[in-house]
Amino acid sequence: MNIPRSQARSAARLAAVQALYQQQMEGTALARLLNEFHQHRLGMEIDDDQYAEAEVDFFDDLVAGVDARREEIDGLLAGKLAEGWTLARLDKTMLQILRSGAYELVARADVPTATAIDEYVDVAKAFFDDREAKFVNGILDALAKEVRN
Repeated sequence: MNIPRSQARSAARLAAVQALYQQQMEGTALARLLNEFHQHRLGMEIDDDQYAEAEVDFFDDLVAGVDARREEIDGLLAGKLAEGWTLARLDKTMLQILRSGAYELVARADVPTATAIDEYVDVAKAFFDDREAKFVNGILDALAKEVRN
């Protein structure tokens, strides 16, 4: 089954957030994490939920890129939080959404700014309500103004 590239990338973004969440919670090594998602999650049916076919190379780049540049990304994100807030105070899923979005803005010049922000706002809506989605929009928009011209 061939799905449009935009849908495959959306699925890759959602899966990347899930993979990064799992990595943070369980400390799963990167190679094992990627393999587990390739074998058991991407495009599979789990508990009657059909996981969309994801663009695997894009998924791999997101997860590996966030993993490799976490310190840099976290520093950029921390600078966008309100005074008194730290990344540690954020919901763990929210943190992975922001990290993934930040990585795309910093490292994926092929992805238009508006696309990257809108996609992660949509990912946020899968987990949270509109208030948190607006938070994602605000943080990523501020970050984009800093890292993209």
